[in-house]
Amino acid sequence: MKRDIETRKDIEDVLTAFYADAFSDDLIGRFFTEVVPLNLETHLPVIADFWESILFNTPYTKNVMAVHQHIHHLSAIRKEHLDRWVQLFTATVAARFEGPRATLLQQRGRSVATLMDIKLNHPKKGI
Repeated sequence: MKRDIETRKDIEDVLTAFYADAFSDDLIGRFFTEVVPLNLETHLPVIADFWESILFNTPYTKNVMAVHQHIHHLSAIRKEHLDRWVQLFTATVAARFEGPRATLLQQRGRSVATLMDIKLNHPKKGI
């Protein structure tokens, strides 16, 4: 039986595995390797802070949406890209962990993708 996510290190492990898949993905890989080449050494701590704030109620002050609006301006992030992101992200979590925090991480991943789709692709609807 898999255990639940318990530490920041667990979050980092999920993210490391996720980005390994995302970088090479035919649909979304180019966002990480070409549109805005991602340096995981600098990005991983920042995105781990974001997910840690969701799972463990730690402070997070950066603007995730602003970063993705910039990327969207360079190369449109469409619903199919976000759907693929969700598919890879939730599968990565499920392959490693199970329990309330793992479920919450998957749910929040879906919520973040939905919010991004609305903000990026349907701005007049707003939230």
